[in-house]
Amino acid sequence: MAATRPGSAPVRFKSNYAVSRKIEPFYKGGKVQISRDGKHMFCPCGTKLNIMDIATGALVHSIEQDDQEDITSFVLSPDDEILVTGSRALLLKQWEWRQNKCRRTWKAMHTAPVATMIFDPTSTLLATGGCDSTIKIWDVIKQYCTHNLKGSTGVVHIVEFHPDISRLQLFSSSMDYIIRIWDLKSSKCIASLDGHYSAVTSLAFAADKDTLISSGRDKICMVWDLKTREAKRTVPIYESVEAAVLLPEGGDFSHLGVKKRGLHFLTAGSKGILHIWEAATAACVYTQPVPYQCVDAKEEEEGSTHGLTHCMLVPEKNEIATVTAEHNIIFYDAQTLQLRKQFAGYNEEVLDVRFLGPADSHIVVATNSPQLKVFELATSHCQILYGHTETVLALDVFRKGLMFSSCAKDRSLRVWRMDKAGDVVCVAQGLGHAHGVGALSCSRMKESFVVTSSQDCTIKVWNLPESLTAKTKAGLVSSPEILHAHVTERGHDKDINSVAVSPNDKLIATGSQDRTAKLWSCPDCSLMGIFSGHTRGIWCVQFSPVDQVLATSSADGTVKLWGLHDFSCLKTFEGHDASVLKIVFVSRGTQLLSSGSDGLLKLWTIKTNECVKTLDGHEDKVWGLHCNKQDDLVVTASSDSCVILWKDVTEIELEEEQAKQEEQIMKDQELSNLLHEKKYLKALGLAISLDRPHTVLTVIKVILKETNGKENLEKNILRLRKDQKESMLKFLVTWNTNSRNCHEAQAVLETLLKHEAPECLLQYEGIKTAVESLLPYTERHFQRLGRLLQASMFIDFMWQNMRLADVSKWEEDMSL
Repeated sequence: MAATRPGSAPVRFKSNYAVSRKIEPFYKGGKVQISRDGKHMFCPCGTKLNIMDIATGALVHSIEQDDQEDITSFVLSPDDEILVTGSRALLLKQWEWRQNKCRRTWKAMHTAPVATMIFDPTSTLLATGGCDSTIKIWDVIKQYCTHNLKGSTGVVHIVEFHPDISRLQLFSSSMDYIIRIWDLKSSKCIASLDGHYSAVTSLAFAADKDTLISSGRDKICMVWDLKTREAKRTVPIYESVEAAVLLPEGGDFSHLGVKKRGLHFLTAGSKGILHIWEAATAACVYTQPVPYQCVDAKEEEEGSTHGLTHCMLVPEKNEIATVTAEHNIIFYDAQTLQLRKQFAGYNEEVLDVRFLGPADSHIVVATNSPQLKVFELATSHCQILYGHTETVLALDVFRKGLMFSSCAKDRSLRVWRMDKAGDVVCVAQGLGHAHGVGALSCSRMKESFVVTSSQDCTIKVWNLPESLTAKTKAGLVSSPEILHAHVTERGHDKDINSVAVSPNDKLIATGSQDRTAKLWSCPDCSLMGIFSGHTRGIWCVQFSPVDQVLATSSADGTVKLWGLHDFSCLKTFEGHDASVLKIVFVSRGTQLLSSGSDGLLKLWTIKTNECVKTLDGHEDKVWGLHCNKQDDLVVTASSDSCVILWKDVTEIELEEEQAKQEEQIMKDQELSNLLHEKKYLKALGLAISLDRPHTVLTVIKVILKETNGKENLEKNILRLRKDQKESMLKFLVTWNTNSRNCHEAQAVLETLLKHEAPECLLQYEGIKTAVESLLPYTERHFQRLGRLLQASMFIDFMWQNMRLADVSKWEEDMSL
């Protein structure tokens, strides 16, 4: 089905989209571990433990407990072979994680969930620290509990084996802030390292195995001598420390201020940046530059948003990985701390999404936070954009795909540009609205202006100076240029939810909670007309790319098309059972895609008013909807934290259908030839493989019509494979329900019952259901045959009596 326009190629209507990729939450907080080879990352996410491929960002598989309980702790052995998880059900499970198989399950023997666990360097001993203040040690190979260590106070949140396994020592820390040393030979606590005044967050052993560095939320790190079991030095860090990582000795860290030999360690904490310290002098030799802008002093001090919660060394890849409080996982070059890759583990509610880049290689996402996220689709690398100070509400991209705009609750507008390397920087910002800016639209012809709308019921037009584009291309923008509104106009009586610029940049449309849409001239914003007809607020307005038409979607569950000349309603699309939040034109303006607050997408053909397809991929409101330049991909974003890329599969499905039809024709011809050549066995096999009961019945009828048909049928059925006989049994259950086909069904059934042993028949798939279905209809057929037999005998009796009377009369006549 195609539509044509004068001077254009035929447009093929789309009929279906399929999910090609999902960007969904894979990490919701807690410990993150990376395999020794640096290829896989293990991230807890509620009841699941997600295993990610670091190179591509793809989910390898998810490990999930049978009891559907949250995973409270997990650990991967040093040799990357054994994975153990613990859940709130107080069970421990050992996994063959590459095959996603649970090898064994056993009771943790803790009276409260396991909070932490660790393997020894040989991957044979497993220590578990529980919320019940006890520590247990397990021999994973021989599968029994070797130690039960008591004496801690509160939750045991750290357990670490001494790297020298010959010492058989375990280090732990709990809620009393004391580091305990346990001798595993005697099962006793042989020392207590008391020096922290808040929770101890990490323990790191130096290469000499006699020096321990501990970090705490009391804003200090302590260097301990394990020979004397005394503190050698206290290093003030001036922030709550979540992790301390020792730099490998012998590495070149001169770029990070390491000028002398000796012990150096890296800290990650509440300020969200990495520091490197010299243990001998307690001096900070390097501070990572702040990777974000516009962070006020109070927030930086408290670290409520940008703090780091974990940090680890990945020696095989020469990388340092950090985890932020926002659930982002960042990989740095270990020797330069240059960012290599970043993953977004959790997106919260996604409010808007747009394709980005000249070839739509990226997407930019607004995720109910002040930061924007730019995903590279090929690698899942996520770039975090800092600038806005409150939640970003809407996005729009300029035609070429290199520049885009964002607006937020902080009453500001920002313009961003992507360079050839894919890095995005803010090049301009504008302030002027009295309330949060909820919608915006970029100019379509050139990168010349942006239109914004706000809760203050006004629309503003912001002109972008021509010099800005030249500067950004040349990379000369050092700080965002300040924009000023060229025009301000009060547009509606209630919140303006949507604004759109026409393809020729001459018109602006707005949609509001006051149930109306309005048309404005650009750039002076003079009112041209009002579109009235929706019974509830309007969520989205969009200009057709080819016609003088405006599309609007509303909370009344409808989509309407309006003529721009007379402001009349041309069409109404009804089908959504909830608010229609976004609409976009596809197929060169001949079709519409709409998204609703019920999580559904609908594809409409404008000419016929028909809903062609309903797509169900989200579980909550779909706020974001955008189509790429090639018109073959659609991206959606929802309150369920998922971003989905949908691929147009119309052509693929059409080709598959054509191939299926051609194959069907060929097989039908082959079946006809086989019947003509009386190759009944092959004909039966082919008909069964096509899964066409009626064709199989036709073959059986042809066989039965032959001379000695019953014998031929019996011979051919017995030569079938077991799976083919199972299919025949399934087919004959259906045939037996119709008196016209019961003869053939009973003939096949008789063959199976006569030649198959009961033990073999009991092995048939679905035999129980088949027998239950066959019995009542077979009894009915026999009752009908009984009645028919009685009727035929009565007719025969009548005929015999009539015949005898006729014969007697003839004999009398003859004698006369």
